[in-house]
Amino acid sequence: MPSAVSKVPAAPSSEAERHFMAKLGFETDCWDVHASMQDASPDFVLVDVRSPEMYARKHIPGAVNIPHGKMVAAYMSRYPKDTLFVVYCAGPHCNGSTKAALNLSRLGYPVKEMIGGLTGWADEGFAFHSVQDAYAA
Repeated sequence: MPSAVSKVPAAPSSEAERHFMAKLGFETDCWDVHASMQDASPDFVLVDVRSPEMYARKHIPGAVNIPHGKMVAAYMSRYPKDTLFVVYCAGPHCNGSTKAALNLSRLGYPVKEMIGGLTGWADEGFAFHSVQDAYAA
């Protein structure tokens, strides 16, 4: 008797390759973002899509704050159309980054969602920044 895992057969390898390659075109993870942010000039803009208040409380170093509701043509026109955006929100329980990715793709920008958001970042043990930290220095 097949297990719950093997009851539905795995897709053929060629289909699996297409699926997983496509999936990587839509998302990235915290580890890859962290490693890329160590570069002096990353080739993407990391965007925290939460409210300014939440951003001030805690965000990923190097991220800019653009709430997903502000991602309209007039506001985003400051960025060239080939700018790659990586968006994140609080974590897997939040769909703000999905809304942001949808907004950006509708505006014609390349975009990836950072899976895990702040929860994933914390799980990896990476540091956060807050505006309050800057006042303490």
